[in-house]
Amino acid sequence: FLEDSGTYFPAVKNHPDKYLQRCPESVKKWLKQLKSAGKILLLITSSHSDYCRLLCEHILGDDFEEYFDVVITNALKPGFFSHTPNQRPFRTLENDEEQEALLSLDKPGWYSQGNAIQLYELLKKMTGKLDPKVVYFGDSMHSDIFPACHYSNWETVFILEELLGDEVMVPAETEAEPLEKKGKYEGDQPKTPYFISKQWGSFFVDRLPGLENAEETVVRTWSCKCISTYSTIAIPSLEAIADLPLDYRFTRFSSNSSATAGYYPSPPGALLPNEESVTMK
Repeated sequence: FLEDSGTYFPAVKNHPDKYLQRCPESVKKWLKQLKSAGKILLLITSSHSDYCRLLCEHILGDDFEEYFDVVITNALKPGFFSHTPNQRPFRTLENDEEQEALLSLDKPGWYSQGNAIQLYELLKKMTGKLDPKVVYFGDSMHSDIFPACHYSNWETVFILEELLGDEVMVPAETEAEPLEKKGKYEGDQPKTPYFISKQWGSFFVDRLPGLENAEETVVRTWSCKCISTYSTIAIPSLEAIADLPLDYRFTRFSSNSSATAGYYPSPPGALLPNEESVTMK
């Protein structure tokens, strides 16, 4: 990015509107509400600081730093969650260049690299709590959801675009909720660019042909199993929950034996029919 090399970085620099979507006003309002309610907001990205700044200024605005208490760039996920402070110390930044390693984090600010252990110690100081609760939003099972859950025991919200490509059915109890308790249902949108692949089929289930005259067997994919194992909930986008009250209580994947409980606003259509007969692959 700094050297303006390759084809991607120069293209994004010159025509950001062609490649980047601006953050919906509902999500920006939601971030402000969280901060006003006393929540500490973190931005943790593996992108370098200069590239992160370009993205955030275009997506959120020139004042994007005001949305977050702590910004961590070049986090080198998933190692950010699994490495020790000695293996991956935090570093300060000066003109987007990394400086000396820090023995600890003493205050909020913008840092580079680092590890979840020292970040959690900073959160203890900032909240005054011995066991502050962290909810981590991410769109990568490999870099975000699994390591944050497995190594840090954080609550995880999986932003899963594949939920937009499957038939979304709103459960009856959700339909009965008052308007102010409802989020933004992506299924209500007139058009969506996400479709079930004609080659690969559903992201959530496989259909295995039966032997001889036996009926086909429907099994959950490995990816689907990971979602219910390592995510607290899964949503199609931040916009889907931005209009909900901050005290809205989501049903977690671990709330009962159902592997579909944590999908919001509802499970993908592929998992709903004959749920009891769907086995785990």
